[in-house]
Amino acid sequence: MKIHEYQAKEIFRQYRIPVPKGGVAFSPQEARKVAEELGAEKFAVKAQIHAGGRGKGAMKEDPSTRGVALVATPAQAEAAAAAMLGKTLVTKQTGEAGRLVQKVLVEEATEIDRELYAGMAIDRASELPVVIASAEGGMSIEELAKEKPEAIIRMPVDPVAGLYAFRARALALELGFKAKQINKAAGIFMALARLFLAADASLAEINPLVVTKSGEIAALDAKINFDDNALFRHKDYAGLRDIAEEDPLEAKAKEAGISYVSLDGNIGCMVNGAGLAMATNDILAVFGGKPANFLDVGGGASAGQVEEAFKIILGDPRVRAIWVNIYGGIARCDIIAEGVITAAGKIGLSVPLVVRLMGTNAEAGRKMIEESALEVAAAATMAEGARKAIEAAGIS
Repeated sequence: MKIHEYQAKEIFRQYRIPVPKGGVAFSPQEARKVAEELGAEKFAVKAQIHAGGRGKGAMKEDPSTRGVALVATPAQAEAAAAAMLGKTLVTKQTGEAGRLVQKVLVEEATEIDRELYAGMAIDRASELPVVIASAEGGMSIEELAKEKPEAIIRMPVDPVAGLYAFRARALALELGFKAKQINKAAGIFMALARLFLAADASLAEINPLVVTKSGEIAALDAKINFDDNALFRHKDYAGLRDIAEEDPLEAKAKEAGISYVSLDGNIGCMVNGAGLAMATNDILAVFGGKPANFLDVGGGASAGQVEEAFKIILGDPRVRAIWVNIYGGIARCDIIAEGVITAAGKIGLSVPLVVRLMGTNAEAGRKMIEESALEVAAAATMAEGARKAIEAAGIS
């Protein structure tokens, strides 16, 4: 689960990570009021969407308007907010569709001397939390890793004890902080680690972490992603979810307990098991097809979930064919077949359907589908299923 910058900064404050003073606004008038209450000499007005690159992004309606504006007066803050709110912000991370801006963060502007990067994530190779840092902040860490991998420092963190003080100070020294700044920087790194571990986060990021002209250190931006599987332990964080920022079909799938990710193809896939779902997408690509989604109904899928999965797949207007690819283990193929038949009868399939059933009660499932009134193309192998789905979608 992702949250907005202003929400992440509030959590940062709870962990005593210094951030600029500011407040969220949902209208231009509120933006002016926040600026007046701050009483600063300059202000930053920042569009709040679940995507990075806002400062370089532009509004679809007016490309001259960026997602971040520096202004000098409350009136200018109001005008900047008016130029952003209700508009669609397009960045590298949003794609061409962009994201609708429904709120802005107004905060006191910061005089920057240096920009650095600090973040925490899970390193899959070592199976440990890791601090990722660089003396070069303010840009995409992915781009930096590609162009200058030597500029990135990685430091494993004890998942129980957290980041040790001596290691945090060593990191601050390596990043080039001055003697008087080392303990402050180390304190921020240790606090970020405490937050990451306590919140069951999958990502906690400060980009940029800045040194101001006066020598202070602050998190100018904040990003936190939470592990969905641990949200039952964090009811307060779960309440920060902004459904308006999520893909409507992905949000619907989440409510139904289905793993779904929208992709850019035209073959809808319904599969049980994440590994088989990835293999299904891969084999479609091998034969020249493009999956419209990753959809895992789960190992114990019910007929109701299968029906809901069909609704989600057909909610994507790009889908020109559906491939149901099931390996019955915990999920029995006859139960899946029942769900397919019921869903098709209720919804009325408007696109061709390809079905491959293997495993537990596969013969019974195939017989149920054969005896139904469904117009379906059966497949015995992955390769046959991929070819038939591609042909059904009209891809030459």
